[in-house]
This record gives sequence, structure tokens and C-alpha cells, in this order.
Amino acid sequence: MSSTPRLQQHVTRAAFFLPGFAIAAWAPVVPFAKARAGLDEATLGMVLLCLGAGSLLAMPLAGALAARQGCRRVMVVASLLICAVLPALAWLSSPVALGLVLFVFGAAMGAMDCAMNLQAVVIERESGRPLMSGFHGFYSVGGFAGAAAMTLLLSLRVPLWLACAAAAVLLLALLALSARHWRGERVAQDAPAFAWPHGIVLLIGAACFVMFLAEGAMLDWGAVFLDEARGMDPARAGIGYVVFALAMTATRLAGDRLVAVVGRMRAVAGGAVLAAGGFALATLVASPAAALAGFALVGIGCANIVPVMFTLAGRQTAMPESLAIPAVTTLGYAGVLAGPALIGFLAHGTSLVFAFLCLAVSLLAVAVTPRWLRRV
Repeated sequence: MSSTPRLQQHVTRAAFFLPGFAIAAWAPVVPFAKARAGLDEATLGMVLLCLGAGSLLAMPLAGALAARQGCRRVMVVASLLICAVLPALAWLSSPVALGLVLFVFGAAMGAMDCAMNLQAVVIERESGRPLMSGFHGFYSVGGFAGAAAMTLLLSLRVPLWLACAAAAVLLLALLALSARHWRGERVAQDAPAFAWPHGIVLLIGAACFVMFLAEGAMLDWGAVFLDEARGMDPARAGIGYVVFALAMTATRLAGDRLVAVVGRMRAVAGGAVLAAGGFALATLVASPAAALAGFALVGIGCANIVPVMFTLAGRQTAMPESLAIPAVTTLGYAGVLAGPALIGFLAHGTSLVFAFLCLAVSLLAVAVTPRWLRRV
């Protein structure tokens, strides 16, 4: 079967779906892993830092490997590692072993993120029309599907190891259908793998860091918050991320039309204020229903800010686009992968409620960035 342009667009969407599903499948497992390993908030934060460290260290390496081996090989190896590691997270009881496995999991996720975005750039350029928002939307679709599937299985009292194994089998099937159509040619090798952002690019990257940190808080701490602060059954606490992911996915899929109507700067300011209000609602009103409503507002508010930031990174002139976008990507993913460890340390010294309120304040800071971004 030949790889037509339309087919390559579909398999690229599948590539984005795969890590979105995998990382979200981990979210409902966090309270179980925390209890099994006997971790407090600070130790859990340290363990989660291993996931972020693995991902951030793997990104530049994955870019270099993709340049020499092609995106397909990097994506296949990363996907296989993800599928192999996911079931192991269900039964590890040692904090050290859990940290090491999460490091490998994070490295595989980081490599996949880097390679799939390189492929997406090629596919979008060849199509001659915008596709990137849709590709990233499928990451959100995968996040919703992964969290929903795992939460459903755990609510039905399916053993944790079996639920994780089922998720891995599903991802292997998707990999088998897609991998042969992923792009195998080498990319340019003369450009630097990473450049630290400066000027307006640094502001864009800082905003992305905060937005991804908010998303990471929902991923790694949402279920813990509902379990410990709102008394929800741990087997059902993953519904918080499901609500967040569904709200973000629906808003992101409609995001291009929404931004066209209200404008980029209003989308950033309004979305950040809405997300800050969601954190405030979840933390200041002591009920599970209010927490879930707050999680939905966070998803709606965060949905379109990062896509706008990537658009601005491509429009600015302080750095070449080929350097600005990878730099912003790496700084942003530092928020979603490494940032939740900071929440753990803060929650250990104060409370998880206070840590979430600090996120609300950070989002309000993002809401004022259009004052400077209007110049782009």
C-alpha cells in the first residue's frame, strides 16, 4: 500500500495520538504508585522529576538521531519503549525502581515528541496548508482516550497490571498499523539541535512553560488532589484528568475558528484568566463537583494559548524559526514534565491546595503577556 499524502497525514495524527494516550494512561495510576511505594508528596515529586529529566535529556539526542537515521526509526524505538514500560509502572514498589522506569518512560516520550514534530513539519510543508493544530489536537484526543480508558477499567475493578497491559497492547496495534508509513528520510544535519531562547522568544517560551506546567499539574496531581483533598475514591479520581482533557480537546479542535474571531491576543489573555479561575474554583470551593468544574475551566482556558505561542514563535524575527520553535518546545515541555516535581515540593511544605493557587497566580501573569506580544 503506497503512502499517499492523505495517508501520511493520518499516520502522523496517529503518531501524536500514541504518546498522548500513553502519558494520560499513567495519570490514573499515580495514586496507586504513590501508595504502593509509600511515597509522600515530596518524594513523589522527586520520582516524577525522573520522568521529566528523561524526556528533556532525550529530546536533543532524538533530534540528532532523526537527522542520521530518519524519524521513523526514532519513533518506532520510542513507541516500543513506551509500550514495554507502561505495564511495569503497575507493580513497582521501590521508589528507586519506579524512578528509573519513569526515567526510561520519559526518555521515550521525549524522543517521540521530538521526532513526531519533525515529521509533522515535513508533512505540513508538503501539504501547503496548516495542519499543525490538528496534529496537536490528536495528542489531546489521545490524552482524553487514555485517561478515560484507564479510569473506566479501574472503576470496573480490573487489576491495575491488566489495565496497563491492555493499554500497551492497544498502542502496539496502532504502532503496527502506522509505523511503515512514517517518514524514513533523513533531515538536515547542519542546524543546531537546540538554541536557548532570547528576546521575545524567551517570553514566549516562559509563557509556554507556565501553560505546560498547568497541564502537567492536571496530569500528575489532578487524581491525587481529588483523592486526598476532596475525598474521591482513588479508583475514580482519574475522572479529573478526563474532564480536563475532554474540555481541552474540544476547545482545541475548535481553536482555529475561535482565534480567528477573537484575535490571538484576546485568546491568550482570556484563556489564561479562565484557566486561573478554574484553579481557584477547584481549590477554594470544597466539593468534588466544583473541583471537576474547575478542571474543565482549566482545560478550556489552556487549550489555545500554546498553539498561539507557536504561531508567534514562527512570526517573530529575534531568532530564526528553525531555532526558535525547538527552543520554545523544549522550554514548554520542561513545564509539563519537570514542573510537577516543583508542585510536589511546594505541596509538601504547605499543601496541594496552596500549590494549585500558586499556579493560578502564574496563569494571571501569562494573561498580561499580550502587552509585549502585540509587537510580534
